[in-house]
Amino acid sequence: MITVLLYILGIVVILIGLAISIGLHEVGHLLPAKLFGVKVTQYMVGFGKTIWSRKKGETEYGVKMLPLGGYISMIGMFPPGKDGNVRDSTTGFLQTLSDEHPTLHRSHAESDTAADTLSPSAEALAQADIPAEAGVPDGRRRFFDQLVQDARDSSAETIGEGEDHRAFYRLPVWKRIIIMLGGPLMNLFLAVLFMSIVVMGFGLPQSSTTIETVNACVVPAGSTATECGPDSAPSPGAEAGLKPGDKLVSLDGTAITSWTQATEIIRVSPGKTLNLVVERKGTEETLKLTPLLTKRYVLDAQNRPVKEADGTYKTEEVGFVGIGPGTETVQGSFGDVFPLIGNNIGAVANTIVHLPQRLYDVAVAAFGGGERDPNGPLSVVGVGRIAGEVVSNHNITDSNKAAFVFNLLGSLNVALFAFNLIPLTPLDGGHVAAALWEGLRRRIAKLFGRPDPGPVDAAKLMPLTMAVAGIFLVMTVLLVFADLVNPVRF
Repeated sequence: MITVLLYILGIVVILIGLAISIGLHEVGHLLPAKLFGVKVTQYMVGFGKTIWSRKKGETEYGVKMLPLGGYISMIGMFPPGKDGNVRDSTTGFLQTLSDEHPTLHRSHAESDTAADTLSPSAEALAQADIPAEAGVPDGRRRFFDQLVQDARDSSAETIGEGEDHRAFYRLPVWKRIIIMLGGPLMNLFLAVLFMSIVVMGFGLPQSSTTIETVNACVVPAGSTATECGPDSAPSPGAEAGLKPGDKLVSLDGTAITSWTQATEIIRVSPGKTLNLVVERKGTEETLKLTPLLTKRYVLDAQNRPVKEADGTYKTEEVGFVGIGPGTETVQGSFGDVFPLIGNNIGAVANTIVHLPQRLYDVAVAAFGGGERDPNGPLSVVGVGRIAGEVVSNHNITDSNKAAFVFNLLGSLNVALFAFNLIPLTPLDGGHVAAALWEGLRRRIAKLFGRPDPGPVDAAKLMPLTMAVAGIFLVMTVLLVFADLVNPVRF
């Protein structure tokens, strides 16, 4: 019973942390929008039917039924159409499709700023509108155009008299960029906060200079053997007389302060006899260690095996002695947080670049029963399951559980930061790109003495917005399904 309750607790803690992260993402948009005078009509966490709301001033603040993101609604996200109507806009795509907007006749044309996701794999979606085809009768207008026109008509009704100067598109380019970057930068701030708690408060596990394992024999890279055979050569470490619990003091005359330092010396010294000083039961002993030239896996910066183009693991011939380190938890400084953040951003960027292949692998695992890649994309269901499994694991100390949860929340905020900077609508990066393009057009026009081209009609990107939104929805469904039927296992 206790295990079940702890499992549920892990899920609840992550959901609350995600809700706070998403809510603060929208605060990152809300505060500069209000500071610059844009009328914000709604601030909502979640989508669908409103559970609770309260209006303060001109803004309605509330919580909705589906915890799939959040949004703020600003008037005039896009410049007027040919009819001169200004459209109200929100930062949440799914809200348009909620049961409060069954036909979209009451919806706002939307555009995403979104943290509006609960995982790197469920990015928040939004909706914009594009001009209707001139001269096309209502009866023959495509459904898509009719939907857009309905949104225009209804949102135009929300613009009060004399409020046009408070429209988002009226702002200078730099102010619009600040508003759109406010959400992702809030997630980056939260990532730094959570990671700082982990690094400076709990500390990070790292390899110590104390030996934990000594291989009895040499096992080739990729071998599945668990025992030494009669013809197996003894490992250099065993031959030298190393024992678990020995602490490395110096190697080849170099004082050893980290396991990585010792590994680097060993790898470049095959066949060379090295003087190794270890501390054993309080006294120092000098041993002779001769690394053996053997094939080992090539490891990346995260100490993971590197794959070749054909999917096999890359190997190289280096010195090997057959010893493994123990681990210790070491508290770091604030400066140690940023390399950790950088590694997380790099990992998310790698996932984004290879997202089609990653999703294909997820689909194969989900429908074919193969093993999931632990470094692949997850839905909020997968994240919750992992948190529940860790928190309910009685073999993990309470401090390590707490550190894991904070680290997970930090990683999720890094993902929200990075994904929202993709320069595609409906993501924040798409609107930033449109604003930058507008600024460039105006600067070029001014340079050559041409008339001001006016604001960029980002609403023309509606086909792209809808396509990206559709992809995200399909991706979310796939990941949730995979996390239910074939979750990542650690």
